[in-house]
Amino acid sequence: MNQQIRRLGIGLLVAYFVLFVQLNRLQVFDATEYNEHPSNSRPLVADFGAPRGEIRAADGTVLARSIDVEDGPFARQREYPLGELFAEVTGHFSFDSGGTGLEAQFDSELRGEQNELDDTIRELIGGDSSTADVNLTLSVEVQEAAREALGDRNGSVVVLNAQSGAVEALWSWPSYDPNLLSSLDTDAARRERQALLSAPGDPLLPKTIREIYFPGSTFKIVTASAALEAAVASLDVPTFPSVTSYTPPLTTSELSNFNGGQCGGPMRDLIRRSCNAGFAQLAVELLGEAALIDTAERFGFNAVPPLELPGVEASVMPTDFGDELGRDVDVDVDLLRQLGDSLMPVPLTDDAPSLAQSAIGQFEVKATPLQMALVAATIANDGVVPTPHLIDTVIDSEGAVLAEGDLTPWMRAVRPDTAIDMREAMVGVVESGTGQSIAVDGLIVGAKTGTAQLGADIESTHAWVIAFAGTNPDRPSIAVAVLVEADEAVGEQTGGRVAGPVAQAVIAAWAATR
Repeated sequence: MNQQIRRLGIGLLVAYFVLFVQLNRLQVFDATEYNEHPSNSRPLVADFGAPRGEIRAADGTVLARSIDVEDGPFARQREYPLGELFAEVTGHFSFDSGGTGLEAQFDSELRGEQNELDDTIRELIGGDSSTADVNLTLSVEVQEAAREALGDRNGSVVVLNAQSGAVEALWSWPSYDPNLLSSLDTDAARRERQALLSAPGDPLLPKTIREIYFPGSTFKIVTASAALEAAVASLDVPTFPSVTSYTPPLTTSELSNFNGGQCGGPMRDLIRRSCNAGFAQLAVELLGEAALIDTAERFGFNAVPPLELPGVEASVMPTDFGDELGRDVDVDVDLLRQLGDSLMPVPLTDDAPSLAQSAIGQFEVKATPLQMALVAATIANDGVVPTPHLIDTVIDSEGAVLAEGDLTPWMRAVRPDTAIDMREAMVGVVESGTGQSIAVDGLIVGAKTGTAQLGADIESTHAWVIAFAGTNPDRPSIAVAVLVEADEAVGEQTGGRVAGPVAQAVIAAWAATR
């Protein structure tokens, strides 16, 4: 009898050992093959329903969270309590199409991928997951003000802390409701995504960071800064002729002022009145392509801003204006007389007319709203381009800080004295120029308006404003960029009239939170 029991025990041990080896083979060596098999959806279901950390605004308002689900294949559902308001930033977490925005950028931190084994043990014993929460610099109040002020017009609003680069608002319209794409009804989510992909205005595209536009006259801040850096002009010298247009070398096509108006004077007046002719002449006859390209790139053009979102687009400053023709540009006699021996000759290239267009933010110059907000922030920040960032902290369930916002400067664009002069000129735009609609009681506001043409035969225009504001004239607190996109039904839109009130409302809302 004992012999039989012994044999049975040995048999059971052998069977257990075989089973143990087989299970380990399935779970370890063949796990990847089975998990990735097309017919096996269980890993996808488990991943979609796994614990996931929260995304929160600066005041702790929850922008994205996971909630438990009692019935159905998924244990949890991703939820966005404020709907469309922060969709451009949070993105969405979809069963079919995966994550976008911060949901994609911080996917491993949100679901605690680096602590996967610990998570399994915690869940078995009923403990908390080791997911991480992403805490942002965004202000709910300022974001809401941007949405309300822009309304149903296609466009974008960016608000930055001018000193640190912290993003306080990032809004574009049209937007979308991420809850619909994260729905547990996967068929409905799929239909919603297809509808959004074909919808006018491309709601799924975060235009503040991934769409580039002609910046129009807001780019004159870069051109004027380049002139100050190269010492070819100051705010007061030289005085440019009062004209309605400027004809660049090698063409008979005139570059006209807005609505054919007449303007001229020193550079501070060119900025205040947004004088196309004067800026074109400045770039072609006094500045030249090399200095303008160099300054634009030091502001961040032709580089990708290091914002913590996927797919951030680089703004464009063209770098090829043709071959040198072996002679210098002819300079206006009166400008020669004023500048005398201090004027360095500018080589004439066969694409000088395009340089004239570029100096006023046209030709092939293209910028994201984020980049133009950085231009304003740079002037406010004594010539230093701050690193734009959305992240305050990323903290896991153990309290460990996994990431923090980058407070180191991105690059230096211009000297402090150049930035001081440009702040003075931009304040003049608000006090007595094209940006008077942006003034806010109790604040020092500087701005530059822009009206960007889309083509010679296209009447509709983009309306732009870039601005800074604060109570300290030497250290403005925030920088703002507003773009109202061209609309054929509206036609010509000016920055001061259309984008200015949006900027004013956003600055006022920011001030009310302080």
